[in-house]
Parts: sequence; C-alpha cells; structure tokens
Amino acid sequence: MTPVKATHTPPRQMRIPDDEWLPFGEATKSQEASRAEVVRDFIRWYLRRPGAKLPPRPEAGPWSTPKDADEKPAAQN
Repeated sequence: MTPVKATHTPPRQMRIPDDEWLPFGEATKSQEASRAEVVRDFIRWYLRRPGAKLPPRPEAGPWSTPKDADEKPAAQN
C-alpha cells in the first residue's frame, strides 16, 4: 500500500452504489464543492462539532430523479 502523505488523512472505504455516488458528484459540483468536502461537513454537523453547519443542498437537478423513473425510493428507517 502507498504511504499516506503527512498532509493527508488515510483513505476510508465506503460502499455507495453508482446510482447514488455519480449523481452525488454532479450535485456537489453544482455547489462548487467536492464530495469529500460535503461528506466531511455532514460528519462534523452530525457529531455536533462546535460551529459545524449542515452542508447546503443544491436545487433540484438531473441528479434528483433516479435513472429509472419507475424506481421507488428506498424505505427510510
């Protein structure tokens, strides 16, 4: 494995389906942010870190609708 640069954190692995990950990338670009920035902001907010704010959501766009329009969204827990 390649050593991690002193200025970087070690990579973490998450399994996110392409039908969510790829549109998420489009949505973050529309906000002039990266996926990593948005995920880090969300984690800080979720942990209630001082000064943390929930990252802003973009307006609805092509990423808002599943590719298969008949597809039903997953159940919320």
